Amino acid sequence: MAIEIPEDELVERFVRASGAGGQNVNKVATAVELRFDVANSPSLPEAVRARLLARRDRRVTDDGVLVIQAQRFRTQERNREDARARLAAFIEAGLHAPRPRIATKPSRGARERRLGEKRQRSTIKQSRTRRDWD
Repeated sequence: MAIEIPEDELVERFVRASGAGGQNVNKVATAVELRFDVANSPSLPEAVRARLLARRDRRVTDDGVLVIQAQRFRTQERNREDARARLAAFIEAGLHAPRPRIATKPSRGARERRLGEKRQRSTIKQSRTRRDWD
């Protein structure tokens, strides 16, 4: 299932990148801050929206806005592409519902092996104690 997000739902802001880079980094606003309102987006199906908001992702604000900062590259265009690729990866992660966990019980043999190993370990440790030093 492919999800199309219209341009008007994305808010881009261009800022100066941090870190090393000489004069270029001080003059040119190449870093991109991409904002996408996950909580109020009409493009996302309800199930996908719920899964994305339930994730414990520090990029999602309390208001349900995803903030992606891209400053990996030297050009504004490459950083825009990087931010959009990361947005696509984030949404892709919410498309697939996790399989429900099925509770299982250990087999009788496995339980007996575990208890037998516990008994054996106990006797080894018991034999290490110095009982005859009175």
